[in-house]
This record gives sequence, structure tokens and C-alpha cells, in this order.
Amino acid sequence: MKKIAVFASGSGTNFQAIADAARKGDLQAEIVLFVCDRPGAYSIQRAQNEGVPQFVFSAKAYEGKAEYEGAILQELKESGAEYIILAGYMRLIGPTLLKEFEGRIINIHPSLLPAFPGKDAIGQALSANVKVSGVTVHFVDEGMDTGPIIAQAPVAIDADETLESLQKKIHEVEHILYPQVLQSLFCAKMVEN
Repeated sequence: MKKIAVFASGSGTNFQAIADAARKGDLQAEIVLFVCDRPGAYSIQRAQNEGVPQFVFSAKAYEGKAEYEGAILQELKESGAEYIILAGYMRLIGPTLLKEFEGRIINIHPSLLPAFPGKDAIGQALSANVKVSGVTVHFVDEGMDTGPIIAQAPVAIDADETLESLQKKIHEVEHILYPQVLQSLFCAKMVEN
């Protein structure tokens, strides 16, 4: 069973999907740490409800990224986390964490990368009038949503689509895809070892 740390900044619906899959046995992983950069985010309550240890911080309380990532790294080491799973974490991962967890940081993004990287990918897709968007699970590198793609799933955009309706459709796909991809990845790693 892999030990994972889940990072989130918002409501935590992907954290919840991962926690639910782990509880059901669909994901052979234990969430050993939850990291949030926004005190007051609803995802913190979700982590508390699941009994997951939390590290909540405000970036403004640190001199810079290296300092707060150093604090996160200490928490990760103490927890025994083997992977970092980004689930709506709205900060770029810096060199401190990239070096220690190279090839073991995974993100989910609400578009078919390389299309619509960065913030507001769903709004970007609607503004571009594309017929299909989707979800991408990828490894994290130093760029913004540029790491190697692990899996993708398309989501059709209807003619009368709104931001809210497309968000709902994308979240539904994310909540199924992310735990499945993580399970496949962890099983493959177990076979390699």
C-alpha cells in the first residue's frame, strides 16, 4: 500500500474521491498527510472528517517558496509519504519538492493538455468555443501543467454549456479517473519493485 500526501487549495472534491476510493479498497493507498495553502478552505474540513493529519499554511507567513516548501518537506518526511498527489493545489511546485519527489508528484488538470494549461482551464475552453475538453492526469515537472501525461479523458461541451455545468461534468470524470489512474500507477510500480 502506497503512502500518499494529498495537496489541495479549495473545496477538496478530488481529495474526497481519493479518500473514498482508498476506504473502499479501490485504491491501495493510505493518505498519510493533507497539505493546504489556504487556511479556511473546505478541503481542510474534509481531511479532518477523514482523520488525515494536516499541514495548513499561508505562503505569506514565509519568506518565499523555498521556505514553505522546506516546511512541507519536513512534514512529508515525518509522515513517510512516498507520493505527492495534487488535487486542486493552486501553486506551482518548486525545486525543493521536485528534487525530493522526482517522478512521484502527480496532478490532475481540467483540460486535455497541452490545451488550456494554468488557471481557469474550464473558462478558457468555453471562451475558445471548443467542442471537447476533458481531464488530464500527469506527472509534475518545473513547468505549469507541462509534465508527462499519464492519462486523459474527454468531456463533450454542449452548445448551451455554462461554466457551472461544464465544471460539474469535468468533476464527475475527475472523481472516477484520478483514483483509477493512481491505482494503475501504484500497481505498476509494485510490479517493477
